[in-house]
Amino acid sequence: MKKHTKVYFDYFCIDQCDFVPCEICGNKAVDIHHIDARGMGGSDKDHVENLMAVCRFCHEKFGDKKQFKQYLKDIHIKVLNGKSKK
Repeated sequence: MKKHTKVYFDYFCIDQCDFVPCEICGNKAVDIHHIDARGMGGSDKDHVENLMAVCRFCHEKFGDKKQFKQYLKDIHIKVLNGKSKK
């Protein structure tokens, strides 16, 4: 398991066999995406605030595209806030 995937799974208490919903559309997530992409000048640190679960479709549509970065951050903040209320 990649380090950033482990960080995300540990934070949300997810097991590898659990269903992980895409934070954008709710379908099954297959990737843990870096919102601030490491390859595009983002931080090389894997913080949960920079990681979101996404399905393949949403990853291709929204991932690593500057025009969607704030949109992804806004969605992810809601997910993080929902986790902290539990």
